Amino acid sequence: MGKTCHLTINADELFIKGLMAKTTILEANAPTQFIKRVQECFQYFDLLRMLSYRDIRVRYAQTYFGLAWAVLNPLISVVLLYFVFGIVAKVSTEGIPPLLYVMTGLLPWTYFARVVGEAGSSIISAQSLVKKIYFPRLIIPISKAVSGFVDLLVVLVMLAILLIIYQIPLKFQMLMFIPFLGMTVLAGIAFGIWIAALTIRFRDFSHIVPMLLRIGMFASPIAYSTVHVPLQYKWLFNLNPLTGIISGLRWSLFNTPLEEMSVIISLAVISLFLISGIWYFLRMDHYIADII
Repeated sequence: MGKTCHLTINADELFIKGLMAKTTILEANAPTQFIKRVQECFQYFDLLRMLSYRDIRVRYAQTYFGLAWAVLNPLISVVLLYFVFGIVAKVSTEGIPPLLYVMTGLLPWTYFARVVGEAGSSIISAQSLVKKIYFPRLIIPISKAVSGFVDLLVVLVMLAILLIIYQIPLKFQMLMFIPFLGMTVLAGIAFGIWIAALTIRFRDFSHIVPMLLRIGMFASPIAYSTVHVPLQYKWLFNLNPLTGIISGLRWSLFNTPLEEMSVIISLAVISLFLISGIWYFLRMDHYIADII
C-alpha cells in the first residue's frame, strides 16, 4: 500500500509539472508582457484564419449578388465621387484621368473603412465565444483586417484595369506602391484595435464610428488634391494617416508631387495608434468577459 501511495504521489507531481510546462502565466506588470501577448497571437494562426474565413462567408451569405457586392460597392462609390468632384465641382486631378485619380484614393479608404467599421463591434458580436474559452482576444479585431483583404484585392484589380485602359507606363517607382499599401493595412489594424477596445468600455462608439467614417471620407483626399487645403488647416489635415498614404500611392503610380512631411506624419500617427492600441486592448483583455 505504501508503494502504491508513493507512486501515486509521483504521478501527480509529474502531471502538475507537465501542466506548468505547457501553461503560460500572464503577469500584468511584467516588462516583456506586451511582446509575449503579441507573440501569442501567432500561436493561434489557425483560429485567425478560421475567423477571417467565417467573416467573409457571413458577409455575403444569403445575398442575391454574393461576392459581386465586393465589386459593386467600390464601383458605386467611384462613380458618385467622380460625379460630385469631377463633373459638378470640377476639382483638379493634377493631370491624371479623373476616374483613375478617384480609384487610387478610394483604394486605401475602402479597406480602412471596412476594417474600422467591422472591428468596432467585433468583440461584442463574438461574446459567446469570448465567455467560453481562452484565446488571445486581439485576434478578433485583427481577423477583420484579414477578411478586409477581399475588398482590397477587388479595388486593386479595378485599379489595375484602369491603369491598362489609360495606358499608364510601368516604371521602377511603382514598386513604392507596396510600402504604402502596407501602411494602409497597418492603419486599418491600428485604428480597428483602438475602436474595438473603446467599444467594449463605451458602447456609444457603435454609433460614433459610422459618423466618424462619413466625416473621414470627405476629410481624406480621395477625389481631390491636398493643394486645395488652406495652409492654416494643413497640419490638422495631415494628422489623418490616409492623407500621406493616398499622396504616396499617387506619387508611386503617377509621379505627382509628394509631400514628405505628410508621409512622415502618417507613419508617426499609425505607429503611435498601433502600439498604444495594442497596449490599451491588452489592459482591457482581463475584463472583457466581465464587461460584455
